[in-house]
Amino acid sequence: MSDDATPSTDAETPADETVVETAAATAEDVVFSRLDRSAIADLDVTVTFEDKVLEIDVYLNAPDARADPETVADDAALAARSAVDDLFDA
Repeated sequence: MSDDATPSTDAETPADETVVETAAATAEDVVFSRLDRSAIADLDVTVTFEDKVLEIDVYLNAPDARADPETVADDAALAARSAVDDLFDA
């Protein structure tokens, strides 16, 4: 799942590092809240934030999971974007 967003530019914007850390942590939290760690064969969350463009990629390999891994990865990326939006709205 890849999700691109261009947040608004305010005078008080969060640091790029904060944006990346928030997005990555949120995506991981969503995945681990929906799947047992033992069901996850591989998880890769990649977040970039350059020139006010946010890119979130969530790769999830969980062949024995009860939930659909693609749906969980999509939801994780959307939640990460929402968390970053909240940073800019604060």
